[in-house]
Amino acid sequence: MTNSLAVFENFKIRRIYDEKTETWFFSVVDIIQALIQQPDYQTARKYWNKLKERLKKEGSQTVTNCHQLKMVAGEGRFWSL
Repeated sequence: MTNSLAVFENFKIRRIYDEKTETWFFSVVDIIQALIQQPDYQTARKYWNKLKERLKKEGSQTVTNCHQLKMVAGEGRFWSL
């Protein structure tokens, strides 16, 4: 797997490319951070957690089968996304 960054309106979006399956995986929290124009990562993370909670209450299954990937954070540590 190859790590790289995409930039959307000055927000860095972490992504990984799986060469075996030819699939891109993106950090949902990074995308939400860019879409809501939120400079604070933790606020975007809380937004995503609340959204998942609301979707689950509505019966949406879009978030139940998501697998977390390890991606490198800004300070070089790995985070599950």
